[in-house]
Amino acid sequence: MDLTLLTIIAGWLSLAMVGAWAIQRATGLSGWVDTIWSGTVGIGGIIAAVFAHGNFDRRMIVLIIIAAWALRLGSHIGTRTRGSGEDPRYARLIEEWGDRAAWQLFLFLQVQALAAFILVLAVYLAATNNYGYPRAIDLFAIFVAVVALGGEAIADFQLSRFRKTPQAKTEVCEVGLWRYSRHPNYFFEWLFWCSWPLFALTLSAWTWASLLAPALMYWLLVHVSGIPPLEEHMQRSRGDRFRDLQKRVNAFFPGPRRNGELP
Repeated sequence: MDLTLLTIIAGWLSLAMVGAWAIQRATGLSGWVDTIWSGTVGIGGIIAAVFAHGNFDRRMIVLIIIAAWALRLGSHIGTRTRGSGEDPRYARLIEEWGDRAAWQLFLFLQVQALAAFILVLAVYLAATNNYGYPRAIDLFAIFVAVVALGGEAIADFQLSRFRKTPQAKTEVCEVGLWRYSRHPNYFFEWLFWCSWPLFALTLSAWTWASLLAPALMYWLLVHVSGIPPLEEHMQRSRGDRFRDLQKRVNAFFPGPRRNGELP
């Protein structure tokens, strides 16, 4: 465990989120926070892959995968932010914080930096794996990561296309992957982080720490900053239409539609 490298990465994550806070205060658009966060995690993961002392081939695969994740997610959120107003999740928080919004947002983004460190730690542990490459579990990890990246990209594309239709003003998205999960993009995001414990798996006592990444991502998406505030917003803006969707479609894990509907 290279504590110096991990300290440098932690410092980078914290400073980057200070920059995200400053940009949000200047623009009033919190979507830039998530864009910067994605890039920050990606750069932290790249630093880990370059300077960790693990198998070179595995480190290069780790670097490519985390860079692809950051570029895709960051560009998607950035494009969405340029074409829309304030993110409703952040808008609600800022409204609740009132006069203390600036300070509370600063602290909130430092918590996001801590969450980012836990994710990057999983990437670091994968990059320090010195076992011979490729193992069967490495190939499975690549498969999981590719499926997750592709699934999330498809879900985001389907939602973006739906938002451009007249129906988007009053209806809810039930096209493609959105027929089987109310948040397929969140599911595939979580699945992506499930690949890192597979890459990191060794007899080292620190291997277990890589499991914190998918556990944290699941908790955040399902119980904290993902589904709960977004569904609260959808209930306010779509009312019974969204509540009806909740009865038919799983919230997170894709599955069969209920009420006897055909796929």
